[in-house]
Amino acid sequence: MERVNPARAAAFASLLKMKGGKYTNLEINATLNRSDMSEEDRGLYTALVYGVVERAITLDKIISRYSRTPLDKTDEEALVALRLGIYQLSFMDRVPDHAAVDESVSLAGKKAKGFVNAVLRSFIRDGKSAAFPKEESIDYLSVAFSVPEELCRRFIGWYGFSQTEEIFKAFLEREKISLRVNTLKISVNEAAKMLLAEISPVCENSITVNSFEGVSQGIENGLWFVQDTASTLCSQILGALPGETVVDTCACPGGKSFAVAVGMENKGELFSFDLHKNKLSLIEKGAKKLGISIIKTAERDAREPDALLCGKADRVLCDAPCSGLGVIGKKPDIKYKELSSVDRLPDIQYEVLCGASEYVKSGGTLVYSTCTLNPEENFGVCRRFLESHPSFSLAPFSWAGGECQGSLTLFPHTDKTDGFYICKMVKE
Repeated sequence: MERVNPARAAAFASLLKMKGGKYTNLEINATLNRSDMSEEDRGLYTALVYGVVERAITLDKIISRYSRTPLDKTDEEALVALRLGIYQLSFMDRVPDHAAVDESVSLAGKKAKGFVNAVLRSFIRDGKSAAFPKEESIDYLSVAFSVPEELCRRFIGWYGFSQTEEIFKAFLEREKISLRVNTLKISVNEAAKMLLAEISPVCENSITVNSFEGVSQGIENGLWFVQDTASTLCSQILGALPGETVVDTCACPGGKSFAVAVGMENKGELFSFDLHKNKLSLIEKGAKKLGISIIKTAERDAREPDALLCGKADRVLCDAPCSGLGVIGKKPDIKYKELSSVDRLPDIQYEVLCGASEYVKSGGTLVYSTCTLNPEENFGVCRRFLESHPSFSLAPFSWAGGECQGSLTLFPHTDKTDGFYICKMVKE
């Protein structure tokens, strides 16, 4: 390979590796951890990898328009080089055309250089026009927003065409970074002033910043931690008070447990359970950094509650494993998953919620949450649970958006948060 910018070379290597199904964030983290790239190149590398994965369907549609070779017959290295080139030409205004073309050509194998060069220069001659299909069609949604057609159909079935289009647009917008302030160490106003941040209108303990500048040191010092506003709101709606006994049944990597513990002023007992023992250290390390001492971790399948705690908890949080169809903007690989795996989730989530409910004492609170916009994983699961558990009922609550009867869905295009679901219930 000819000498190319280290960020583009690393992005090319990562995208080739990820053909085997490796998650984008894991590949990016692994590459950055062993890299000596400059901060500027690290930023470019991350943008390229996320961008190509996020826009894969759009990029391939453009490539197929200028190539006589079908995509499935195109050499893999040439295809990845083309995706990188088209992405830079279409979606990165600060990258000069010549840099996008020349370095993409350099990344391609010897036999493919002429082919890659011809496709990219033809695209430039045509004014770099994506020429999306006609609007109000599945094809349009799929190509314009890089969402598989079957998932487009699902969203339209749930929310209609217009709202689906708005949701997909929001997934592609570059979000601000949300932080949960650790009020054990610093006030929200002080944190906002330090970072020139905005206090979220959705949740009083959440602030948003435009970049990570100045954020990392505060994370190391335990002043705040990265958490989407929707997740912070979920912990707030749980409403755990100082001195109470609380169970978080699916706790890893620990963000909601941390937010709950801070809200409890680090007073009481908080049991943070998870199925994966190897992840519990994330909670323990994070709690130590934040100055939280009330968290007790243990390996436990949420479907099989600890008999010693059954009927003892004032509040229980059940943040169930889900499809993640509300966080596509942050984890673009999610939208390419087989939907058959999504269809199996509601039964698992119902079992998890039933197990979590065993911890709740009379008069206690149970909150079920997910980061998906699939109604079948959300109120579909809660409705089934309420029908089979008559001692539980929906618990109305207030939030920045007004009064809620107990079941709330947050949307990225209207609430400026992750797509998220929260259901609050009380045991009679």
